[in-house]
Amino acid sequence: MGKESKRMIVNRESIDSNKHYPLEEAISLLKKASNAKFNETIDISVNLGIDAKKTDQNVRGSMVLPNGTGKTLKVIVFAQNEQVDAAKNAGADEVGFEDLAEKIKSGFSEFDLVIATPDTMRVVGQLGQILGPKGMMPNPKDGTVTKNVEDAVIKAKTGQIRFRSDKGGVVHCPIGKIGFTEASIKENLQSLLDEIVKSKLKTLEYNVEEVIDELQKKLISGNLSVPDGLKRESFADD
Repeated sequence: MGKESKRMIVNRESIDSNKHYPLEEAISLLKKASNAKFNETIDISVNLGIDAKKTDQNVRGSMVLPNGTGKTLKVIVFAQNEQVDAAKNAGADEVGFEDLAEKIKSGFSEFDLVIATPDTMRVVGQLGQILGPKGMMPNPKDGTVTKNVEDAVIKAKTGQIRFRSDKGGVVHCPIGKIGFTEASIKENLQSLLDEIVKSKLKTLEYNVEEVIDELQKKLISGNLSVPDGLKRESFADD
């Protein structure tokens, strides 16, 4: 393990690792601990308490955060015919079909999200080894394979996030930037948790109270400045 920077040492000392912080206090401490020279991303990790080895328990979904993510995504779209203009008019950074696939095979990677219409998947599917490891392969379950590319692009450009449980049954997701107001961070976080609860209820026969109780185990963190003491905080009062 590398040596900690002075900034990380100071941040860690400002947190009591044995204390469960209420949400508002955790967010306040997080903002105070931020001293990077850029607008850091805030990530949340939620332990769902599922058996990730069972595919029917995996959770995935997408939503538009009420206050956005603070980041403008570069979106490319695979489309044909009238869908090409629809994607361009919605703000897609690049639209194409076989030509776009060849460009990606040649090394093009300056994009954050890939959207495709169903009739282009025979070509997009050939990019599985390139897009798959990056988590960018279009999938109908998260809305990136769709006939309505206009709506998909607009949502992506206005703060849509996608989440899915990993091998440990944990969802990792950005909820905004450290420069957001505390109220905006809290609203984004609570909206995400509501969506995760809905997604989990679709896969498991749990009631809402049981799911929310499990979501007491969570981590709210800045991508650079977060000390261990923010690894657990109580949402019981929210």
